[in-house]
Amino acid sequence: MESVRTGVVGLGRMGQHHCRVVANQKDAGLAGVFDIDTTLVEKVSSNYDVPGYRRLDDLLDQVDAVVVATPTPTHFDIAMRCLERNIHVLVEKPVTEKVEDAEHLAHFVQRNGTILQVGHIERFNPTYAELKKLLGQMSIIAINFRRLSPYRVSNKDVDVVVDLMVHDLDLSNDLTGQEPVTIDAYGLMPFSDSPDHVVAQLVYSNGPLITLTASRVTEQKIRTVEVTAEEAFVEADFMNKSIIIHRGSTGEYTEKTRNGVSYHQETNLKRILVPNSEPLELEIRYFIECITQHHQPMVSIWDGLRALRMARYISQQVHEQDNRFSRQPQLRYHEVELAHGYSHPSNR
Repeated sequence: MESVRTGVVGLGRMGQHHCRVVANQKDAGLAGVFDIDTTLVEKVSSNYDVPGYRRLDDLLDQVDAVVVATPTPTHFDIAMRCLERNIHVLVEKPVTEKVEDAEHLAHFVQRNGTILQVGHIERFNPTYAELKKLLGQMSIIAINFRRLSPYRVSNKDVDVVVDLMVHDLDLSNDLTGQEPVTIDAYGLMPFSDSPDHVVAQLVYSNGPLITLTASRVTEQKIRTVEVTAEEAFVEADFMNKSIIIHRGSTGEYTEKTRNGVSYHQETNLKRILVPNSEPLELEIRYFIECITQHHQPMVSIWDGLRALRMARYISQQVHEQDNRFSRQPQLRYHEVELAHGYSHPSNR
């Protein structure tokens, strides 16, 4: 195949980034754009000197591949219309709004062989790539993912689990290569009627213990992973593209002074050099390679389905947590205190 004629559907913030990257691909070309907002269509088509379409089908007549960067509830319909025409698809995460729609896409792709890549972009983050290689040499005990954002810049068309935590659910699946035995989750809804701040724990039969925190009410954008292994403690920062390995920590109390006893700790630190590559550029380049070299993507529809299914299960747990508390036969912690005759001084 010569240059892969690629269209972008959905011209919001992420869609315009896709346009920029697709337009600069050696083996692909930006063949056209579509959005229901005609003003955006005119602006983006003018910026890149490509056709802008007012009907999706008109764009699909002119392309070999499509990037779908529309709101999540529209993913299934658009992806199916592309696949039925044997047009290859890169669909932003979450793959669909409903689990059953993702299942339908998975079985359709399995039958017709068209490429459907899901946009779990962290798989292409060079920090994650280096972290995964590093952890392959270690015995992992626990992993702590944190993905936090301010509310004003967060996506509101899905809850925080499906919007943010789904990234780290996919990474958990990729790192462990297995399904968790149990998933437990709790959350709060301070700003909306859907979960805004959620903590989930994934427990595996042979480890590790994975804790995930996703928030869209935190006034700082954070994308970090902390790994406790038998050999070391590892900190990775996806935003700042850094990995720090802590080994051989020792600590001791020093002599008492007039300011009290001092504690001194020493740790051997090693910083891993992370390539300064743009994850989106790597993701789209890989998508084009899958098309030109005729192989299925490493972030497949099945990966997207697995992460979505876990995300929906966690969201359901959070919505039902009040009922879950009331159904539990065991005492809550404060009730245990009272049962044993303990009480906080403020309650006496």
